[in-house]
Amino acid sequence: MSDDNLWYEGIAFPTVGFKPELMKQAHDEFVVKDEDVVTVTYPKSGTNWLIEILCLIHSKGDPKWIQSVPIWDRSPWVETEEGYKLLTDKEGPRLLSSHLPIHLFPKSIFNSKAKIIYLVRNPRDVLVSGYFFWNSVTFVKRSKSLEQYFEWFIQGNVIYGSWFDHIRGWMSMRKRNTFLLLSYEELKQDTRKTVEKICQFLGKKLEPEELNLVLKNSSFQAMKENKMSNYSLLNDTSLADNLSIMRNGTSGDWKNHFTVAQAEAFDKLCQEKLADLPQELFPWAVYGY
Repeated sequence: MSDDNLWYEGIAFPTVGFKPELMKQAHDEFVVKDEDVVTVTYPKSGTNWLIEILCLIHSKGDPKWIQSVPIWDRSPWVETEEGYKLLTDKEGPRLLSSHLPIHLFPKSIFNSKAKIIYLVRNPRDVLVSGYFFWNSVTFVKRSKSLEQYFEWFIQGNVIYGSWFDHIRGWMSMRKRNTFLLLSYEELKQDTRKTVEKICQFLGKKLEPEELNLVLKNSSFQAMKENKMSNYSLLNDTSLADNLSIMRNGTSGDWKNHFTVAQAEAFDKLCQEKLADLPQELFPWAVYGY
């Protein structure tokens, strides 16, 4: 178990798979190609679900790829040692993933026509999901309680830093026609419509039966049973204690964990940090989450 995190540019990262010098190299030298599709999220925002959907759109719903290749090899993480190497060696259009705040992401993105999909989720659910997830792995500093993690989260002293800074940074890209903003909540509320929106953004055409296969093979149950997508492969290593990347997949679970005082404090913080951003960017309230 790690007693601390790896710190780079004032932000916490896991102690396994990350090296400051390689992250600097990725920022300075990695070339994002025009034909790439980039998934960007803050941790625990539905990242793997979105990646699974993108992989299935690519294969027109055929599950062979997602059932035979680990998800981190299908859409590698540009900031990790293994992911960086995989992406550097990959030919043709690439799927790539990142949790990086915009100022640490490869700077070539600003001159690229690559399609960026940014998935945002109610930060209250992100906080609760993050608490359970990060306490199930051995390569980050663990919190002693949800109360302690709550304090870390609102201070930005969690893995990948402040949720508020992350959102504000990437929202600066939102007016580009190569940037698609999605929410976990809309993906839950109407998965079919949201997948159709993704296809339109990517210029992909799926036949009705292909779309049905994408929805079927990216369902919570299908992913939970797919060892190439549920991260259960890591349970055979020393990196995880009963790792569960897919805990319940619901929206609004924070209501089962926050105290009244925490909910009020978090509401106040959101009003302070996000006041100047359009409220329609954060639709969870619309769905009652």
